[in-house]
Amino acid sequence: MTLLRVATLNILNLADRWEERLPLLLADTAALHPDLLGLQEVVYPMQQDRLLAAGTPHEYGIHRGWAGRPEYGNSLLVRAPLAADGLKRLDLGHQRSAHRVTVMLPGGASLLVAVTHLHHRVPDAALRDEQTAALVAWFDAAPSTTAQVVMGDFNADPGEPAYGRMARAGFRSAYAAANGDEPPVTWPSGLQAPAMDTDGDPACLDYIWLRGNARALDARLWGDRPAAHDPTLYPSDHFGVAATVEVG
Repeated sequence: MTLLRVATLNILNLADRWEERLPLLLADTAALHPDLLGLQEVVYPMQQDRLLAAGTPHEYGIHRGWAGRPEYGNSLLVRAPLAADGLKRLDLGHQRSAHRVTVMLPGGASLLVAVTHLHHRVPDAALRDEQTAALVAWFDAAPSTTAQVVMGDFNADPGEPAYGRMARAGFRSAYAAANGDEPPVTWPSGLQAPAMDTDGDPACLDYIWLRGNARALDARLWGDRPAAHDPTLYPSDHFGVAATVEVG
C-alpha cells in the first residue's frame, strides 16, 4: 500500500490582489508537502504552477492541460520520485477541460489522476452535469489502473446533478468519506478585492474524488487562513481540499 498526500486548489489566476496572495500560497503549499497537487486557473506565462513548486523543498513534474486558450488552464504537480506519463486532455466545451496522467506507485500499483474545472455560471447546472458525464465516460474508457483520482473546482454543490453523477459512477468524495459530510463552504474564502466574483451563494464546490482501490484516511481544507495582518486577504477566493489517500 502507498500513502499519498493529494490536494486541489483554484488559485484565481492573476486577479484580486495576486501579488499579495502569492506569499500565502507559497507558504501554505510548502507546509502541505503534497505528492499530487491539482491547480485550476493557472496562467502559464506567469509560471504560477512552477512558482508554487519552487517554493517547496521538493522537486515536481509539471503537467498542464489548457482550457479556453493555450496560455491558461489546469495544472498537475507530481512530486518526485513519483513520475507521470500518458498525458491526455479532454475538451469539455465552454472553455473548460480536464487532463489526466498515469502515475506508477511503489510496489506496482498505478493511479490515473485528473484535474478539471467545470463551467461556472450558477444557473447552468445541466451543463455541468453534461461535462461530468463526459468526464465519467472518459474515465470508464481509460486503461485499467489500481485506482482513479479526479480533483478540481466542479462549481457544483452536493445538491447538483454533477455531484450525484460522480457518486453514481462509483466515485467517492475524499472529504465526505473521511469526515462524514462535505465542508459547508469552499467558496468564497473571505478574500476581499474590487473585482471579486460575487455570483452565487457560499457553497462547497471543490472535491477530490476517488474510485477503485483507494481510500481517504483523512481530509481537510487548506489555504483557509487569512493573512495575520489582514483578515480580508486569503490565498485565493476558494479554499483547497487536501487528503491522505491510501492506494492498494
